[in-house]
Amino acid sequence: MNNKVLIAIVFLLMVAAQLFVPAKMISNREDVLKNGKEFKFKTAPIDPTDPFRGSYISLFFDETQFLLKDKNKWETGEKIYVYLKTDSLGYAKIDNVSKDKPVSNIDFIEAKVSYVNNDSKGNTISIEYPFDRFYMEESKAENAETVYGKYQNDSTYPAYAKVYIKDGDAVLKDVIVKGKSIKDY
Repeated sequence: MNNKVLIAIVFLLMVAAQLFVPAKMISNREDVLKNGKEFKFKTAPIDPTDPFRGSYISLFFDETQFLLKDKNKWETGEKIYVYLKTDSLGYAKIDNVSKDKPVSNIDFIEAKVSYVNNDSKGNTISIEYPFDRFYMEESKAENAETVYGKYQNDSTYPAYAKVYIKDGDAVLKDVIVKGKSIKDY
């Protein structure tokens, strides 16, 4: 085989790989949105605006702490599996947390431990979800952050994140404020 043909084949394989990887990532996220189960994560108050973070809304959630009765060693930054259920109002609640990936057909998210507090009752861990930023078009992000902050503590219409979950993967689809998508503000 001549060198030009070999170089052309290698080049075409590199181009195909570069196209395949992002296409596969997009396809996986679309599959979660299409076939995953929707959960509403009630948000908590936000930190002040950070001008260096760019065009997104920082999200903080009510359901980030969980008391584990076991005395196993939990480490900050460790990968964990958060088992979910919904409460009577339809919001996501932590059912359990494990270091082992579930084998049964339950709803779970792969997350990280952000903090561990060991005391006599057990281990209280803080959970870092993989969906704590909602990216928006730059021209709308500042107004959306203002609206989100204004209605964040409204107990009549709590703000929440609409997250789709499938096989441990999570995709943040929208943030809802006063019953409307944040994009509509």
